[in-house]
Amino acid sequence: VHLVESGGGLVQPGGSLRLSCAASGFTFSRYAMSWYRQAPGKERELVAAISSRGGSTNYADSMKGRFTISRDNAKNTVYLQMNSLKPEDTAVYFCNARREYGLGFSDYWGQGTQVTVSS
Repeated sequence: VHLVESGGGLVQPGGSLRLSCAASGFTFSRYAMSWYRQAPGKERELVAAISSRGGSTNYADSMKGRFTISRDNAKNTVYLQMNSLKPEDTAVYFCNARREYGLGFSDYWGQGTQVTVSS
């Protein structure tokens, strides 16, 4: 199983970035996908999530209206479009795949991609 994030980098406040997470080694279309982030000295937090078929999305309050999660099941890829970026968005962004089976679940993580918002 591999989840490979890309698209991070340095951007000025107010700018935009588009993160991608390419998945392999599992049936991507059966998994809900999420983006999390972790800033230095802080706990990992949920940024956004999307259902397995893309029909349902969920965002952390501070990201609503600025970030958009989407997926392309034909390409086994999930995206995070980030607009109006703020310095407090600086963090390592991680891709997560999760599928629940009754009382159990499968849970995979990528290595993360650094996003730095600074002038």
